[in-house]
Amino acid sequence: MAKFTVPVRQGQELTTTVQDLTYEGMGVVKVDNYPLFVDNALPGEEVTVLVNRTNKQYGFARVTKRLTTSPDRVAGEFADYLQTGIAPLAHLKYSAQLQFKQDQVKHLFAAQHLDIPVLPTLPSPQQTGYRNKAQIPVQMINGTLTTGFFRKRSHHLVPLTDFFIQDPRIDEIIVTVRDILRDLDVTAYDERTRRGLLRHIMVRRGHTTGEVMIVLVVTRIVPMLKQAAQLIEKAVPDLTTLVWNVNAANTNVILSGDNQIISGPGYIEDTIGDRRFKISPQSFFQINAAQTPRLYAIAQKLAEFTGHETVIDAYAGIGTIGLTIAPQVDHVYGMEVVPEAVADAEANKALNRIDNADYVVGTAEDVLPRWQQQGITADVLIVDPPRKGLAESFIATVGAMKIPRVIYVSCNPATLTRDLVRFQALGYQATSPTQVVDMFPQTPHIESVTRLDLR
Repeated sequence: MAKFTVPVRQGQELTTTVQDLTYEGMGVVKVDNYPLFVDNALPGEEVTVLVNRTNKQYGFARVTKRLTTSPDRVAGEFADYLQTGIAPLAHLKYSAQLQFKQDQVKHLFAAQHLDIPVLPTLPSPQQTGYRNKAQIPVQMINGTLTTGFFRKRSHHLVPLTDFFIQDPRIDEIIVTVRDILRDLDVTAYDERTRRGLLRHIMVRRGHTTGEVMIVLVVTRIVPMLKQAAQLIEKAVPDLTTLVWNVNAANTNVILSGDNQIISGPGYIEDTIGDRRFKISPQSFFQINAAQTPRLYAIAQKLAEFTGHETVIDAYAGIGTIGLTIAPQVDHVYGMEVVPEAVADAEANKALNRIDNADYVVGTAEDVLPRWQQQGITADVLIVDPPRKGLAESFIATVGAMKIPRVIYVSCNPATLTRDLVRFQALGYQATSPTQVVDMFPQTPHIESVTRLDLR
């Protein structure tokens, strides 16, 4: 067998035409079928690129000169957003972003021979400034506490104060908190030396309520934090609750389970449609609050509830989907692995005067078999899993329970495709087109809803 030789070398400059976009939004150029991935390059553009690094399968390059410009390119300088991964599609017209997301799902389905139509992507009411939550890392740069975001595939912090896709009020609060902590000589945690106090500044803001939660992720509690709290409370008039999250572990996990409430109730409230929800620091709540009611309305329409159904809401979070549909069904059973989220779901049940929903702590793959053994059956299963998708054992249990209808809300079309193939093997069939919903404008992340029926 002939030895494969990489057709380019590090430091080589070449002129070529961009052929495609990766699922991460990077341009693709090819040399003798060898792919090079290029930031800030759109299909059809002729570019001169400098090869940065290579391996046997692919390489990376950067644009040194753009010779032609795609008609889908947005005028403006977005280098910080592209290189940090905050908004990898910021340079692409919004209509083209929507088409890109629909095409991604189509291509994945076609590769696995899934004959499921994919509807045009539902656009978001807001394309920037929509994120209601920020988790901002900090570092010491030239001896100064600095906020920003990590450059892709690194822990090198790019200093930023305008995060483009975040609620602008959140950006303002981050700068206010950072400046207070700077004045108090608070140091950033250094993961190499494992010294320093502050790891992240987290801010959540209710889209409809305007309520603000600030969480400082620190390695330990020190006296100056008391002074910091007083200054933050004075400087942020819309503050609802202030929390210290103590995380001394040598890990990339942002929040520990140790939340110390400094002021306020330890949560904020926000609404989805006519439902009101309590949101704690660790609770999952959809990032794009303006688009969320539309996502849930699609799931509800596909489910075709008659009022008599028993529904299992897997990956229930704080109960947002289950409590939204509860008035349209007989009973909702929900499961969630985060205990604080289940506590919030129970509180939200009371807050919304709903008495036909029950929530338990546990993983979906553990709880569903237990419910099967207890004789709990369901007419409809709603799943909204994390990016890793569904465990194969969970899908097998759904098949064994012969749940007639599944509504799959997905945030990762790759694992959605894998799971649909597994469902298909158990006799399930998609009975509606997949609806792509843009929950994350300016990013490659793709949300979708698919209905499956047992045949």
